[in-house]
Amino acid sequence: MFIEYKLNQLINMFFILNYKKLFLCFALVAFGIFSVNAQGEKGTITAQFGLGVNLPSSDGFVTGFEGKSLNLPTVNLGVQYMFNNTLGAKLDYGFNRISNDDDAQDFKVNYSRINLQGVYNLSNILYISNRTGMFLHAGPGYSIIKPLNNYGDNKTSYFNGMAGLEVHFGLSDNTSMYVDTSYVHSFAKDFNPIFDGYGSFNGNMLTITVGLSLSLSGCYYCN
Repeated sequence: MFIEYKLNQLINMFFILNYKKLFLCFALVAFGIFSVNAQGEKGTITAQFGLGVNLPSSDGFVTGFEGKSLNLPTVNLGVQYMFNNTLGAKLDYGFNRISNDDDAQDFKVNYSRINLQGVYNLSNILYISNRTGMFLHAGPGYSIIKPLNNYGDNKTSYFNGMAGLEVHFGLSDNTSMYVDTSYVHSFAKDFNPIFDGYGSFNGNMLTITVGLSLSLSGCYYCN
């Protein structure tokens, strides 16, 4: 038990205190992928940026510290690589802000996550047009919760599983606008003791974002 407790402490310290380094690592990996594959003939590598809202589950808060059912902003940054016309992978980082409900104690929470996901191109099954695409994505990740102001000590972190659907609309040969709806499932334990949850969050979350996808390796919509 002591070894397990110390191991959990080390994991939490690394991810909570160094979540900015996770984003830096994400950026370096993205740059590496781009550098190696920038000469590709087909637009298999895309960079994505999305902005939207988040809807946290009510059971992720302790009594008296409930969050709003709809919050902003949600910011998503990602790099996607398609191995072929059907399957691919993406590495993405998400930032979410959660604020207190009107009848709850005042608090704000920064919710960050990083996920590695598989990607499936649904357009091979549900074809609409050569300028429209649909992609399923799902995979594991890690969530880092950082309460602000008076509850800054109630940090927590946990593994998550994420799944979503993106619908793309081509704007040019290498740029598309997309709408993404994603669900992030929390694998966190209950807060113990309960005051560790004051101003914090350990539940599931739904995110809705609108963004741009830019091909880094060629002409994505060329015939």
